[in-house]
Amino acid sequence: MDVQNSYPDRDVPTRRISFEESLGDIPRHFALDGDLILSHFAAVLSAFFPDGEDYFVRSVRYFRDELTDPKLKRQVAGFIGQEATHGREHRALNEHLARIGYPTKRIERMTRTLLIFRERLLTANSNLATTAALEHFTATLAEQILSDPDARAMVGHEAMRNLFLWHALEEAEHKAVAFDVYRAVGGSERTRVLTMKVIRAAFLIDLLVQTAISLLLDPATYRDGNLWRSLRRLRRSPLLTRRMWGRLREYDAPTFHPDDRDMTQLIDRWRTELFGHHGTLNDNLIKTAAS
Repeated sequence: MDVQNSYPDRDVPTRRISFEESLGDIPRHFALDGDLILSHFAAVLSAFFPDGEDYFVRSVRYFRDELTDPKLKRQVAGFIGQEATHGREHRALNEHLARIGYPTKRIERMTRTLLIFRERLLTANSNLATTAALEHFTATLAEQILSDPDARAMVGHEAMRNLFLWHALEEAEHKAVAFDVYRAVGGSERTRVLTMKVIRAAFLIDLLVQTAISLLLDPATYRDGNLWRSLRRLRRSPLLTRRMWGRLREYDAPTFHPDDRDMTQLIDRWRTELFGHHGTLNDNLIKTAAS
């Protein structure tokens, strides 16, 4: 159903990369100044990623053979490669986080079960609509991390920050792919917007509930006023602003497209900073025998 040559030439590269060697240095409370809530929030978010990314890949791959536009098909190949790598690296991170006391493996199992149930219950179009909606969440978070030094600093430990920066860059690179596939295969606007309204509430509630449970299981929550200090800092977080909420709600507009927010300059900047000639993450790239 897609129209030939109707898509821009987006570069969605699959980078062979590994952060596993550096993950073992991440401490129990890794966020800025050892912040309690932010550490648990980031750990829970990471726990959602591996099986969520696998679900995204399945949702988009299902329609790959229906696509006729060569540009979109190339972008789908890049999307699948990037998301598969995200899942692998966050799974490695979650293994370490579990060893130092976070309930990441339980959350992984819960996420896997819920998504398998969702796939069996809903149509392929509905699952693709869910993927497109959640990709808007990750793109919004990616833009905040890539554009706001305070948001980057909040992540804290260097290894954690590097992994989230790389992930944010690639979310920005492929932010429109699932959306374009949904449109290309005839997904309805009504389903797209309704799916986002449901996902926006359900995902945020689940994220908050799982973060609260993770905090309750941490002895540090009950010591020395840690929780109250963290709550006071949270009020100043760039992640809890009307601007962020407004960006998430942009998806509901009938004329919405992910490219409405042009991130070209941000993408170019971080490609250079992370993977340019003197890129800070070049050492994390996996060298092939030929190279």
